[in-house]
Amino acid sequence: MPKNGASFKDIDKNWLEDFKTYLISEAKSKTNKHLSQNSQSSYFSKVTAALKEAVKEGIIQTNPANQVEGIRSDDPDREFLTLEELQAAAKVECEMPVLKNAFIFSALSGLRWSDIEKLIWSEVQHSEQSGYYIRFRQKKTKGAETLPISEQAFSLLGERRKQDDKVFEGLYYSAWHNLKLREWVMKAGITKHITFHCARHTYATLQITLGTDIYTVSKLLGHRHLKTTEIYAKVIDHKKQEAANKIKLDL
Repeated sequence: MPKNGASFKDIDKNWLEDFKTYLISEAKSKTNKHLSQNSQSSYFSKVTAALKEAVKEGIIQTNPANQVEGIRSDDPDREFLTLEELQAAAKVECEMPVLKNAFIFSALSGLRWSDIEKLIWSEVQHSEQSGYYIRFRQKKTKGAETLPISEQAFSLLGERRKQDDKVFEGLYYSAWHNLKLREWVMKAGITKHITFHCARHTYATLQITLGTDIYTVSKLLGHRHLKTTEIYAKVIDHKKQEAANKIKLDL
C-alpha cells in the first residue's frame, strides 16, 4: 500500500482488503493504541464513501468496494444515569460546581461536551412563544441547530453576562476534571463508570423511557440519521429485559 496515498486507479479489491488488514492489525491512534472497532469501521467507510462518489462523478466506472465486506461497527455500551440517580447526584456537592452544573445541564438538554464548553451567552435565547432555547452550530457535525431547553436547565446557567462570554466559564477537559466528576457521582452512591458524555446518554435514554418518540429524540440530539438514535432504544429494551428477570421465586 503506497505510504503517500493512492489514486483511484490504484484502488481495487486487493488494495481494499490490504487496507482492512492494516486498520485491524497495524493502525494506531495518537496515543499509540490499536484502533477501536468503531474507528476501524469509520475509516474504512470514509474510503468506500469516496469510491461511491467517484463513480457518481464518472471518475471510475465501477466501485471495487462492492466486492469487499466492510468492517462492522461495535454496538457500544452507553452508560447512563437513571432519573433517581440523576436526582441523587444533583443533591450532593461537587468540588467543581461548574462541572456539576454543566453535567446536569447536558443531562437536561442533551447538548454535547464540545458544544457546552464553547457555549456563549448570545446563543442562549428566549421568546414568549418558544420559551428558552439555544441557537448554535454543532462542533461535531457543523450543523446549525435550534435546541429548546427547559426553565430548569436554564436556571443552571447562572447570571447572564456579556454576549461573547462563555456560559460555563472555567470548564475544561482533563484527567483531573474526569476524576472530580467520578468523585462527585460516587458521593451520590453511584458506582457506574461515568464520564461527561454519559450525561447526553442520560438525556436520550430518559426521553425515550418517559415516552418521547424516537424521531423527536433524534431531532433534539441533532442526529443526522435515525439509526444513530435507535441505539438508545436498544439500550432501553435491554434494561427492560434485565428488570423482567429481577423477580424470581424459589419454587
